[in-house]
Amino acid sequence: MMASVSRESYAAASERLEAHARRANPETIAGTAGDVLGVADLLRREPRLRRALSDPARPGEDRAGLLSTLLEGKVGKPALDMVGALVAGRWSAPSELLGATERLGVEALLASADRAGDLGEVEDELFRFGQIVTADPALGGTLSDVIAPVAQRAELVRALLSGKAKAVTVRLVEVALAGFGGRSFDGALARLVELSAERRDRQVAYVTVAAPLTDEEERRLGAKLAELYGREVSVKQLVQPEILGGMSVRVGSDLYDGTVLRRLTDTRNALAKR
Repeated sequence: MMASVSRESYAAASERLEAHARRANPETIAGTAGDVLGVADLLRREPRLRRALSDPARPGEDRAGLLSTLLEGKVGKPALDMVGALVAGRWSAPSELLGATERLGVEALLASADRAGDLGEVEDELFRFGQIVTADPALGGTLSDVIAPVAQRAELVRALLSGKAKAVTVRLVEVALAGFGGRSFDGALARLVELSAERRDRQVAYVTVAAPLTDEEERRLGAKLAELYGREVSVKQLVQPEILGGMSVRVGSDLYDGTVLRRLTDTRNALAKR
């Protein structure tokens, strides 16, 4: 989580992104996202540069000027303006500048999908791919192997998703491979699903069931949760036959566990205490 001073710095860059997203087409926005993520990769590789660009002892204008000197002609003007706004702000730590740049690139990718009308589909594709990876330990182990180069793992992802997912989805999975926000691969994928939902002003509800809900059951559950949380809810089903029946629902840090397995476990624990 960003410190308050860092959030203020991020807000200025985010405003520039939203202004760019309102007037540009999806392809242009995606290109800007690629530029911003490229800067994030540079900051990740160059800790000395990261420190220089977040040094509170140097005026923000000087830091933005240094960035411009380094990147002029190498990235588009929209990306340079956005990252320049980040660099000109105040940061509580160099790592927060890196995280903010990476987050800005992700938000730009989501904005391009939103502009194209594909954001809901991208959200679902990210979730489904996460489920596929979870169900295949060998694949999960390969994609989560931080020793293997990201480029090598990204090549496997492109082979798996080529022609089956949106280009933005594939690029976001590549971001997850690099450990978005310092997370594990599966943690990064989950966070990207949540950010996709947030851009649509929705909350994500992870619903674990023994057998898939029907469309009508999912719709009714989503409506009840929306009433409870005061905003639309994106229901993501996790099918686990071992829970036997009932369901558990996780929304943020809230967990409602009404599974048969949980009730049996509670009963067994109660009997063991007698």
